[in-house]
Amino acid sequence: MSTSWPALRWEEQSWDPGPGWGRTPRERALAGRRYRSALAPPITDRVLRVDSDVLAHAEDAAAAMARFDASGPIQYGAVIAILLRSESASSSQIEQISASARAVAEAELTGRGRGNAATVAANVTAMRAALELSDHLDVSAVAAMQAALLQESAPHMVGWRTEPVWIGGGSSTPVDADFVPPHHTRLAAGLEDLVTFMERTDLPVLVQAAIAHAQFETLHPFPDGNGRTGRALVHAFLRRKGLTRSVTVPVSGGLLADRERYIAALTTYRAGRPEAIVRVFADAALHAVDHGGRLAAELTQLQRRWETQLTARVDSAAWRLLVELPAHPVLDASTAAELIGSDRRNVHRHLRALVDAGILRSANHHGSGRILFRAPEVLQALDTYAEAVGRRSRG
Repeated sequence: MSTSWPALRWEEQSWDPGPGWGRTPRERALAGRRYRSALAPPITDRVLRVDSDVLAHAEDAAAAMARFDASGPIQYGAVIAILLRSESASSSQIEQISASARAVAEAELTGRGRGNAATVAANVTAMRAALELSDHLDVSAVAAMQAALLQESAPHMVGWRTEPVWIGGGSSTPVDADFVPPHHTRLAAGLEDLVTFMERTDLPVLVQAAIAHAQFETLHPFPDGNGRTGRALVHAFLRRKGLTRSVTVPVSGGLLADRERYIAALTTYRAGRPEAIVRVFADAALHAVDHGGRLAAELTQLQRRWETQLTARVDSAAWRLLVELPAHPVLDASTAAELIGSDRRNVHRHLRALVDAGILRSANHHGSGRILFRAPEVLQALDTYAEAVGRRSRG
């Protein structure tokens, strides 16, 4: 095995714009110009050496994630679903895509969301797909994650790219870009190398996750959705390795808290210095555990207060429905009936009991024509969490 981590190499390309390009004089003038695309060296057999303090920090963060995950099924219950949605929302927000908790929940429920709400809801779907695929993380599983993300909103973007993509530079061509990922003909070999790297058993799990993510983002194998797919892949990998088993620790919230540092760490990784991305992931994991624990505790307290508000009989199904509200802060009669195993015709009285107790509010949903029931205190807690988790820690 080689003992140094490889920096990117480069190869020259000629900009050959396809149909639809050349709309401006500058674009037409750049046709035929040379630019450099990355050559991502294989990492499967590389020896990874990071400073001992960085390694210790990553191990501390991994231990905190494992403790958080172990307490989830007992202590947090339905909050597990909330954390998955929170991770999806933060991952989208890194790409500067944000929406309120209510808008996202309604988009999930009705399938009629628009704009950012529909995009974030699709990211929730992609995250669930990633976790379901964690048993076998091969190249086809990665493709399935991206398909789950974009198949509804941008089906023409689903699948491996066959054209150049580029990042930064403020240009509509790769000639002036800050970074041009590998040529599409290099992707098959790069992806096979990546999934083989993820099968290694000689690396600390969180360290390996950080490196795999950075390598994936360097390959940038899709025409769209690379960042969100790459972060979903992290959670599938953590599940695969057994670091997390039930809870989606919202690591993207930690990355969002210092987005510029995260992006800079990816650039540093490409120069052959992997410590920065490992440290960023360790910090993000600790940030996620802290804020995720606070959210879980707040929702648990909220549920306990609801128990003092609800006056339905102790054998009423309204109590069973109450337990489901943190994971389903927007629901309709059909969803409520399914959650508690009740006939849809009978569930309305249980929903009405929660409305009368001030726990739910009902309103017509203009897009679908359905009557939706919202738990506004849960939605407010989620919006407050989204604002706080993306705020850089002080001190």
